[in-house]
Amino acid sequence: MLRRAFDLVVAAGALILASPFLLAAVIAIRLESQGSPIYRQRRVGQDGRPFDVIKLRTMVTGAEHLGAGLAVSEGDTRITRVGRILRRTSLDEVPNLVNVLKGEMAIIGPRPTVPVQVEQYTERQRGRLAVKPGMTGWAQVNGRAEIPWDERIELDLWYIEHRSMALDLRILWRSIRIVFGGEGLYRGETPAWRDPPAQP
Repeated sequence: MLRRAFDLVVAAGALILASPFLLAAVIAIRLESQGSPIYRQRRVGQDGRPFDVIKLRTMVTGAEHLGAGLAVSEGDTRITRVGRILRRTSLDEVPNLVNVLKGEMAIIGPRPTVPVQVEQYTERQRGRLAVKPGMTGWAQVNGRAEIPWDERIELDLWYIEHRSMALDLRILWRSIRIVFGGEGLYRGETPAWRDPPAQP
């Protein structure tokens, strides 16, 4: 109950504060490229329940069917000019707050991933689905994309075993510092702040 209240207060407050920036971003996306400024992608949530994560579109429409598909790297030509700014500031992830308000996500938790990756989980790794996925988590503040995906899963499992409000607040504070610091946006073929698959 306390964690849900925390999520609602933080999500509602952050969404209100970010609304002017979101409006400006939506207009900029529409001016630069055709297609909806909002991007939805099916993800796997708590206990394996699917849901659609909501984001601002940072790549050309249909990017997942072009080039490297779900993989994205620094300099990817499918990323729009506005999209590069949104990714650098993590503003493209702000609509995730709607998912938090709907109860599909939490502020803190393992980042949600796509079904095809969940299908490859070992029995131990499926423990990652025991809690709601989050906008940011322990793995994101401990190496981001500088560490292999398997190690990120282990960090998420450690969080689930040790999670508390004190740890959540620590992760939130470190996440804010990382976003405004802007370090480590890309390593190899995966987005750092976000998830292993591409984020059109």
